[in-house]
Amino acid sequence: MNAADPTLISAPAGTFRGVSDRGVLSWRGIRFALAPIGERRWRDPIAVPDADGETSAVAYGPVCPQPANPAISLGEGAVQDEDCLSLNVWTPPGDAGAPRPVMVWLHGGAYTFGSSRQPMYDATSLVSSGDVVVVTMNYRLGALGFVDLSHAVSGSGFDGNLALKDVLLSLRWVQRNIAAFGGDPDRVTIFGESAGGGLVTTLLAVPSAVGLFHRAIAQSSPASSVYGTDRARRVAEQFLTELGVDAADPDAADTLRSTPAARVVAAGQAVYTAVPTTDPGTLAFAPVIDGDLLPEAPVTVLREGRGIPVPLLIGTNKDEASLFSFMKSPLIPITGERIDQMFADMASENPGVELPTRDQVLTAYEHVRHRALGLGVARDIGFRLPTLWIAEGHGSAAPVWLYRFDHSSPFLRLIGLGATHASELPYLWGNLVSGPKDLTFRLGGRRVAELISSRMQARWTAFARGEDPSAPDGVAWPRFSVSGERARATLVIDRHDVVVDDLDGDLRRAWGDETLAFS
Repeated sequence: MNAADPTLISAPAGTFRGVSDRGVLSWRGIRFALAPIGERRWRDPIAVPDADGETSAVAYGPVCPQPANPAISLGEGAVQDEDCLSLNVWTPPGDAGAPRPVMVWLHGGAYTFGSSRQPMYDATSLVSSGDVVVVTMNYRLGALGFVDLSHAVSGSGFDGNLALKDVLLSLRWVQRNIAAFGGDPDRVTIFGESAGGGLVTTLLAVPSAVGLFHRAIAQSSPASSVYGTDRARRVAEQFLTELGVDAADPDAADTLRSTPAARVVAAGQAVYTAVPTTDPGTLAFAPVIDGDLLPEAPVTVLREGRGIPVPLLIGTNKDEASLFSFMKSPLIPITGERIDQMFADMASENPGVELPTRDQVLTAYEHVRHRALGLGVARDIGFRLPTLWIAEGHGSAAPVWLYRFDHSSPFLRLIGLGATHASELPYLWGNLVSGPKDLTFRLGGRRVAELISSRMQARWTAFARGEDPSAPDGVAWPRFSVSGERARATLVIDRHDVVVDDLDGDLRRAWGDETLAFS
């Protein structure tokens, strides 16, 4: 860093002018790839050439074009543009005497929404409390990042797994440049939630990702929602139909490259809604098991202990599915009819797998209100079970810590959301209130939330430093193991953290030992 002007950084990629705000330094909107527009739409990302002269890095870059979502604030002044492949770096001020650990955040949003510039991901609190360097990055979303047109339109030159490749390219940028920002390229932790958590668990099964990160944190990962090329081809064909493009037309590729982004987003949104409606339990957009970049299903690789052997912190929230019900989202099947269809479809796709019977599954929910039964099943098949499978398998390759986030404010409990999907994020980032209209603490609970936030930040950043995920005022968190004195130890994060052995015992026994997923 420049001692005279710490906001001016000279890195291999160029010289960047950042900002100092609230005791933290940040550089925003640093491009790591050429604009994926025109001839580069639906093509692999290419690293941006090193910049000459001084580059302003005081403002966030554009966000990937996406539908409006009332649950996701992109921040004041957010601009949508396909030229969105940028990242942001946050560091504490001053020389630490040694390179600081680096945490690279992969945002969530059903592979369709969100960005690195969301106010939630302002890293000021996390950087200040944990003495870490935080990087937040954009990747292509929805149809622009996850529709695989490489086989659907012959001779097009289109590529697949674009968003996953965006993330890999950003991690290579971090390896090359982060030392200039005071970060340690040999201590990089990737962490993400929801779709971002799904990218984390997917990266653990990507052979070419070896060496790009050294620890991983997966929060509410839909780890089993990664599919093969046949399903990807069907989604691509559905997308082309929505756009009114005939794949056999010699001009199809040119038409797709010149289609306005707004039309691409609209067609993608239609497919995003239609696929989980007709095929409950599946997503339209997700990484693709292409046999090349991603050779096998991540949940299979990780359950068999064959993932990249780096320490893993992984967990879910107690009431994951309530948000999807509240938002009337089609992504999670919560009615009896749709859950039955999901099981029937899964059985037809996996004739060699012995699925649990309905009565067997219901033994895990004997004390659940009937109206909440579907929410429990959806939560567990979508999030908790894949997390358990990964913890069991990856624990044979590297240290694993398992958690469940149970806390909710009195207001969130009152309206029936509880510890729902993504509700742990304000605690992790230390951004507990999003603005004057935020009702989360209308009925109190702010002081307790601050204590929980402090413990979470301490645990997550201790893990990033290479230590066990401990907190000064928190209970010791044992490693997860399928056997031994503290078998299947799980940290339950609440007003007072507790460790419970085999927290999910009833769940495991009810659902059986098979890995349940769509191909």
